Amino acid sequence: MTQHTHESHPQIYARLKRAHGHLAKVIDMLNDQAPCTDIAQQLFAVEKAITNAKRALIHDHIDHCLSPANGAKETDVDDFKAITKYL
Repeated sequence: MTQHTHESHPQIYARLKRAHGHLAKVIDMLNDQAPCTDIAQQLFAVEKAITNAKRALIHDHIDHCLSPANGAKETDVDDFKAITKYL
């Protein structure tokens, strides 16, 4: 497998590190028997951070690997990007 790095990877890495921190907080909160609403709020933050990281990665892949410069039609790429919000 070849090395495949994009300019967005450091930002995606940072998002995932934040998600990791939120998840660690959730685990601590469970051990400390924190209120369920507080735990749910932290779980929501984990979920959003991962979703945003995944979306950024997919959009970056579309922009760099499925770009019109690589033979894709720009309207096809735009349509594909639009549907990724449902991932």
